[in-house]
Amino acid sequence: MNATYDDGLVQLDHAAITLRRYHFPSGTSKVIALSTLRGYKAEALRALTYRFRLWGSSDFRRWLPLDMGRPFKSTLITLDVPGTRPSPAFTPARPEEFTALLDELLARRG
Repeated sequence: MNATYDDGLVQLDHAAITLRRYHFPSGTSKVIALSTLRGYKAEALRALTYRFRLWGSSDFRRWLPLDMGRPFKSTLITLDVPGTRPSPAFTPARPEEFTALLDELLARRG
């Protein structure tokens, strides 16, 4: 398995998750160190769960980076980062690959 994941909007490596086009209105990236990550939740992306939310939040529980392709994606990942509200959330292009690598990296950390 590759030690990194990068689909152009989401990058994951041994140290951090980078969410590109995260901050509004600047579009700058958010970098989340894996050491600060408590866990994550993966769920099917449905019409009422952010499928058509291209950037931002509709309920202030989650914040999503700009992703024009989100309506065509299948999985929403929400990160549990202590002290961060709203929770960072995103839709990776290859969710199975992303979650498999994230699980592996989190297991290594102990």
